[in-house]
Amino acid sequence: MAPKSKQRGNARGQKSSKRVKTKEEFRVNEEVEPVNMESMGHPEIYPLVLTTKTQEIFNCRVDEDFTDEEPYKLIKKQEEYKEFKDYFPEDIPVYKPPISKPWVSLGSEKEVEEESVKESTKQITYMISRKRSQFGAPIKFRDQNASSIKDAYIECTAYPDKNFTIKELEKDVGMQVVPQITDTSTQTRWTYPKNATTQYYPREFSEEEKEILGQSKPLTDFLNNASISVEIALQQNEIMNTFVDDWKSLAEEESSFGDKTDTHLKEYQSFTDLHSLTEKTITCVSWHPDIYGLIAVSVAVRLSFEERVHFSGKLLLQPSLILFWSFSDPIHPQLMLESPDDIFCFKFCPTNPNIIAGGCINGQIVMWDITAHAERIENIKTGGSRSKKATLKPMFLLEPDSNKEAMYIRHSAVSSIENGHKKVITDIHWLSDKFEINRMGSVFENRSEICCQLVTCSADCTICFWDIRPQKASTPQPAEKKKEENIEIPLDIPSTFLHLDLSWKPLSKIRLSKGETSLDHCPVKISLSEDHLLNKAQDKVLAQNKVVKAEEMNPYHNLESGLANILKPIEDFCTKFFVGTEEGEVIYTDWKLERDPDTGRLMAKKPVNLYTVHDGAIHTVQRSPFYKDIILTIGGWNVAIWKEGIMTGPLLQSSCAPRKYTSGHWSLTRPGVFYVGREDGYIDIWDLLEKTHEPAHSQNICITMITYITPWTFSAKQQFIAVADYYGTLHILEIPWSLSHPSGNEVSSISHYFEREVKHLDYVEQRKKIREQEKKEMELENEKKKVRTYQKSKEQLEAELKMDYDSYLELEKTILISLGLLKPTDTKPFIDVI
Repeated sequence: MAPKSKQRGNARGQKSSKRVKTKEEFRVNEEVEPVNMESMGHPEIYPLVLTTKTQEIFNCRVDEDFTDEEPYKLIKKQEEYKEFKDYFPEDIPVYKPPISKPWVSLGSEKEVEEESVKESTKQITYMISRKRSQFGAPIKFRDQNASSIKDAYIECTAYPDKNFTIKELEKDVGMQVVPQITDTSTQTRWTYPKNATTQYYPREFSEEEKEILGQSKPLTDFLNNASISVEIALQQNEIMNTFVDDWKSLAEEESSFGDKTDTHLKEYQSFTDLHSLTEKTITCVSWHPDIYGLIAVSVAVRLSFEERVHFSGKLLLQPSLILFWSFSDPIHPQLMLESPDDIFCFKFCPTNPNIIAGGCINGQIVMWDITAHAERIENIKTGGSRSKKATLKPMFLLEPDSNKEAMYIRHSAVSSIENGHKKVITDIHWLSDKFEINRMGSVFENRSEICCQLVTCSADCTICFWDIRPQKASTPQPAEKKKEENIEIPLDIPSTFLHLDLSWKPLSKIRLSKGETSLDHCPVKISLSEDHLLNKAQDKVLAQNKVVKAEEMNPYHNLESGLANILKPIEDFCTKFFVGTEEGEVIYTDWKLERDPDTGRLMAKKPVNLYTVHDGAIHTVQRSPFYKDIILTIGGWNVAIWKEGIMTGPLLQSSCAPRKYTSGHWSLTRPGVFYVGREDGYIDIWDLLEKTHEPAHSQNICITMITYITPWTFSAKQQFIAVADYYGTLHILEIPWSLSHPSGNEVSSISHYFEREVKHLDYVEQRKKIREQEKKEMELENEKKKVRTYQKSKEQLEAELKMDYDSYLELEKTILISLGLLKPTDTKPFIDVI
């Protein structure tokens, strides 16, 4: 055996002078490096190389135990084992198996469950069967052309999935721009403009000329001959207007008052969100006030309250959206507005359609600013031009949009969840740009001339007024707190309403008390007296094209609180409004607050009037676009029309419908037409010029409940009506000519009808008063008779009793004579005879 030296090369060179042990004398361990046996020549001798540590153990160190005088050393196996045993310790760790203990949950199983893959779609089961007679029959396969046989193959095209789309944050792109050059030439005759004036005096006859002409015979003859014709012409002008087109008026009268051939709503287009994995319903619909062919809808999960509570955890992972649909693309939404929860109502700002306000199911108000994306939606094929209306084309002529990826837009601000509504917001309205209110409900001029205040109602029995301008804080905040609140804003969120986010509180809050009880009315829909002003403001915006572009100055980016400034109050302003409740009540009340004389707290005034004409929740409270004091209410199984200022009741109240009413809307062009949606998918079309006791026409639109109806005027010759259903489909229907074009005197005819109904109500009210007065007089006369009866003397009572007894005896005698029991000559009574 040759020990390993400190230098491995030298040790290998000395192995010829060292004695090598046999394999019986030494046990090879892990520290021994074997050497090739063939180089030694003897089959029984194995060379070994020992490390320095092994040499120290066996006392066979080079240059110390091995020298030239003692070139070898004998080591026995017993000594080797004993030395190894002394060298290695005996306390070797013993393996102990783990002991089972009870499971203690630290939350890891939830992480495992969330990370685990679960099936999100329902499994489809297919059953393939064959006839019993074909069991075991031989099968022959043959080749065929799949393209020549119908349904031979199914093509599964790829589509982009948002969940597996990686957003590219950085990309190197190189391009080279070359200016486009066009050579043109023109030739014009240039003239230099200059101002020129002319001054002249009127030519007048002299006195002599006037006297000569007045005495001339030709002038006298002319006046005598022409005076008769002039008088006839003047009389004709007083009798009739010669410039009226009689044929046009005749056609209007025929199409409006008797023509029933064209009253069918024709379906033009429909929209459905095919990419949504959950079943949703449409809660609100609104046409874009400026871009033609663009419509926005809010969708909500189709669940009951108990189901929402049960699946609340899963609902948080699903986006709540407002979808923007265009006539040019019925499959892909143009924009998607994200919100923290499902939206149940929303409105475009009348002075800037890029500002949108919506009400959530959790009671929060959400604000969006889509100014940065205005150019994207303005370039839509069917409505991209502001100056000129586009012409709608059939679907097969529309080119497919190259950019199919929908754009998600985050909200700019949400209201404070602690200080706002506690339940779902059922209605929202922008106040007019002509006025603004303070915390007391007083009305002042709006000098900014932009809509900056909102009003909402909720199922928590409150009506709130909101101001989107920053309010001045009562106490200055320290600088440290301001630094803490300075949070970085993501680049995709505009800073228009950053001052409102999560801190927006209502300007004032109204509760509609029921009076003697501690309960409150639950408002569902409201209608302000200034709704007609908003319609005029929108028409003005459309006429003047005052939509704010991204590169222009947006007045909503520099909002300043106007409540702290000295504003001019508006006198004789009507602060009363109509409210429709969940119990079917129509309330006419005031939004001004007054102080309680006992507590000094601000509280709402008592309702001016309260009517109960509907037998279910009210879904529509809307003012007529033609008469500012006419209001349409729809709820339960009937319809009612009211006139503001008439306290006796509705002008029109329909009978019970076959199915429950769910929504409705006035016609935008005909004052006597309105549309009502039912829960069975039908639309009732009311035409007050034709019938006032029942709908003039009913048409089936879908197989489920209609949730929202809103018409829209595309042009003077074409109108549409949007109908949303419970299954999430938006139907666009074209309104026929007879329902969209009024007659020449329809406005005055409907106005006269309302006036007649007002007179009828006054007559009925007067008759009620007369009948009540007659009833009181009759009751008073009966009381007097009773008093007279009690005031009779004893002698009078005895005389009356005697007369009654005598009449009884006479009657008895007559009956006995007729029976043969008494003779006519007997004068004694029958009892005395017996």
